Amino acid sequence: MAIKHRVNTMKHMQLANDVITPAPGASMPASLVLLLASGAGLAVAALYYSQPMLGELGADIGATPRSVGLVPTLTQLGYALGILLLAPLGDRYDRRRIILAKAAALVVALMAAALAPTMGVLLAASLAIGVLATLAQDIIPAAATLAPEAHRGKTVGTVMTGLLLGILLSRVVSGFVAAHLGWRAMFALAALSIALIGIAAWRGLPGFRPTTELPYRALLGSLAQLWQRHGQLRRATLAQGLLSIGFSAFWSTLAVMLHGEPFHLGSAAAGAFGLAGAAGALAAPLAGRMADRRGPEWVTRIGAALAMCFFAAMALTPLMAPHAQLILLAVCAVGFDLGVQATLIAHQTIVYSIDPSARSRLNAVLFVGMFLGMAAGAALGSLLLAAVGWNGVVALATATALAAWLTRVWRPRAKALTSPVH
Repeated sequence: MAIKHRVNTMKHMQLANDVITPAPGASMPASLVLLLASGAGLAVAALYYSQPMLGELGADIGATPRSVGLVPTLTQLGYALGILLLAPLGDRYDRRRIILAKAAALVVALMAAALAPTMGVLLAASLAIGVLATLAQDIIPAAATLAPEAHRGKTVGTVMTGLLLGILLSRVVSGFVAAHLGWRAMFALAALSIALIGIAAWRGLPGFRPTTELPYRALLGSLAQLWQRHGQLRRATLAQGLLSIGFSAFWSTLAVMLHGEPFHLGSAAAGAFGLAGAAGALAAPLAGRMADRRGPEWVTRIGAALAMCFFAAMALTPLMAPHAQLILLAVCAVGFDLGVQATLIAHQTIVYSIDPSARSRLNAVLFVGMFLGMAAGAALGSLLLAAVGWNGVVALATATALAAWLTRVWRPRAKALTSPVH
């Protein structure tokens, strides 16, 4: 038995490139937390750069509004696909190597988008960007693994602040760059940012020992086992997916709505709304600390309720003057973003505590549900805006947030099994 244990240990160290993960109880250097937060933010930002500049992009490349709408949809679907097929590898192989490989490939995909001569090439590049931007979902479990248990919620919250700021500020940056330098320049700058993060990760990120030796097919099969075994995982995934529908419906249709009557605003103004959402994202570390102190279940209920209330408040916009509508939309963006992001932090705290040896796979299930909700929200939001107007988007967001809140309030009778899947 001792010989077998020694052989297994040698295998793990070889897979980790002879770099040993820091002890779980060791404190994380601030520079490492900053690297993880920056990497998560810049990686996930690649998913959203296109949204505020769809008008300029379509006119320049000669695409119809319908085909232009496929750009964010394919990116979100690619992200969900990448999480499902690639994120579980973090439990099987050294996460450091996976992060570096994805960063290099994402640089190539972003440059392909920047140089795309036709809409078909751009759509293919958009799908690849979505798949490869999942390096953010390798960074988050890495942070949870490196963080001391007593401060895991705070550390994950800090890294998630970087990710959420990447989501929200990406719209501000892309709107400004597209208005002044063009949409191709935005994709090129995004490629440069990922290249810099890759270099920093190569120099500063420690290696990680695999937590399982399952072959790839069994690794994917274990996702279904985890889903069946853990009721907490199912509830967290369902609730976050429902919230993501409304979140994505708002941000995917905002630029189109502001472009029309009575606002007639361009990509820079639409992107600037990301500043309002960023204010809500800054509360992510606070949500992590609250989850550590009061329990994540309480935070999920408060977060979903906040999102529902602020989504519903946007129904008042048709009754107001244009400038008052813009103010209300900005206030509501702060409020519902705060609710959605706080709920996500709490859900991650719940999910990561289920089985430490399966964090990458548990994270994969949670985020597949979340980004399927994102893709559905982008598609449904566009359809409702065209069919019934802005109030249709508001109604969708409010209804799905209410369903998410009910999912968190409802208490299942049977206890979920808690034995780990290896």
